[in-house]
Amino acid sequence: MRWALIKAAVAGTTMVALAFLIPLGLMVQQTARDRAFTAAERQADALGPALAITTDQDAIARALASTDAGARERIAVHLPGPAASGAVVGQARADAPGVAAASGQGRSFTVRVSGGFALLQPFAVEDGRVAVVEVYVAESDLSRGVGTAWLVLSLVALVLVAISVLVADRMGARIVGSARRLAAAARSLGHGNLAVRVPVEGRQADGAPDELREAAHAFNAMADRVVHLLAAERELAADLSHRLRTPLTVLRLNTASLGEGDAAHATRHAVAQLEREVDQIIRSARRASDDAPAVAIGCDAAEVIRERVGFWSALAEDESRRWQLAGAEGPAPVPVQRGDLAAAVDALLGNVFRHTATGTAFAVDVLATESSVIVLVGDAGPGFADPAAALRRGEGQGGEGSTGLGLDIVRKLAEATGGDLALGRSAVLGGAELRLRLQTRPDGTPSRGARRRRLRQ
Repeated sequence: MRWALIKAAVAGTTMVALAFLIPLGLMVQQTARDRAFTAAERQADALGPALAITTDQDAIARALASTDAGARERIAVHLPGPAASGAVVGQARADAPGVAAASGQGRSFTVRVSGGFALLQPFAVEDGRVAVVEVYVAESDLSRGVGTAWLVLSLVALVLVAISVLVADRMGARIVGSARRLAAAARSLGHGNLAVRVPVEGRQADGAPDELREAAHAFNAMADRVVHLLAAERELAADLSHRLRTPLTVLRLNTASLGEGDAAHATRHAVAQLEREVDQIIRSARRASDDAPAVAIGCDAAEVIRERVGFWSALAEDESRRWQLAGAEGPAPVPVQRGDLAAAVDALLGNVFRHTATGTAFAVDVLATESSVIVLVGDAGPGFADPAAALRRGEGQGGEGSTGLGLDIVRKLAEATGGDLALGRSAVLGGAELRLRLQTRPDGTPSRGARRRRLRQ
C-alpha cells in the first residue's frame, strides 16, 4: 500500500506538473522570440529620423555606427537609387527580392537568412522614394534564456514530485502502520492472547484513516466480547462442577453406610472414579481460568453464601448436624466471580463434612467491613492438629480422594483479591475455624500470593 501511494503521488504530480510547465515553457520560448524581434524593430525605428532628414551615405553610416546593432554589424540601410538598384550602407544579408518586396508593400516583415532572420522595415525618404532598413536577428537571440527557463521549470517539477513523494510516504507509513498493528493484534488474538487491543487514541493512532479507526473499534469490541464469552463459559463450567461435586460428596458419604461386600465396594469404586473425572474437569477449568486475562466481574458474597449454606443444610439435616448462619442479611459485594466464590464456600463446607464426624455442628459468620469481607467457618470437631499440613492438602497431598482443590481453591481466591486464608481454632464451637478474607478495596499491602499473580500477568 505504501509503494502504491507513492506511485500514485508521482504519477499525479507528474501529470499536473507537465500540464502546467509545458505550456509555461512554450510561452517563455515565444516571449524570447517576440523580445528579439521587438528589439530589432526598435533598432530600425532609431534610424527613421535620420532617413527622413538625409539619404547621404556618410551621414547614414555615422547614424548606423551610433546604434548597438550597427556596432555589431547587424544593421544595414538599402537606399533608393535609379533602376531600383540603390546603394547599401552597412552589412546586408537579405536578398534583393526581399528588399524590393518590403519597399513595394510599404510594411515590415521578416525573411529567412543564413544564421537567423532579417527584419526589413521600409521608411519614406525625400522625393517619395522608400529606403529599407535591414536588422539582422541571430538564431541564438530567439532562444536566449529559454534553456535556463526550461532548467528552472524542470527543477520546480522535480521538487514538486519530491514533496508529493515525501507526503505520500508519510501518509502511507501511518496508514500501513495502523493496518499492521491491526493485523498483528488479530494474529496475537488468534494465538490466544485475549488481552491484546488495538490503540484507537494517542500517538500510535494519529494519522490513521477513519475506516481503520472503525476497524480497530470493531476489533476491540470483538476481543472484549470473546473475553466475556470465555468468562461466562468458565463460570458455567465452574457452576456445573460445583453442582456435580456436592451430590458426589453426598454419595461418597452415603457409601460409608453400605457396609462391606462386592456391591458396596463396587459402588464406592464407581463413586471415587466419577469424583476423579469431575476433579479432572475442574482442574482443566482452573488452568484455563489462570491463563485467561482477568475480567472485572463481581458478586454479592452474602447472597452466594446464603445459597450454598442452604444447599448444604439438607445434608446437615440428614447427618443430624446443627448449623448456624449469621451476618449474611445485608449485601456484601466482592470483586470475584460468582462461580469462583461458590466453589470456595463449597470447599470450606465440604472440608467440615469430610473431616468431622457425623453430628458435628458448624457455623458460618459473615463480616463486611469498609475494605474487606470476612467469612468464618467453624465447627465443633477436633480442629487442626497441623494447620500447615491442612493447607498442603490443597496441593494434592491429602491422600486418596484429595483433588488438590480443597483449601487451595479458597486460598487462591483470597490472594487474587489481596486477601488471605487463615486456619485456627473456633472460640465458640471449640473446633477448627477457617477465616477467609476477601479484599474489596486496595490497601497498598497486597499479599505475597497476589503479588506473584500480578507478576505472572
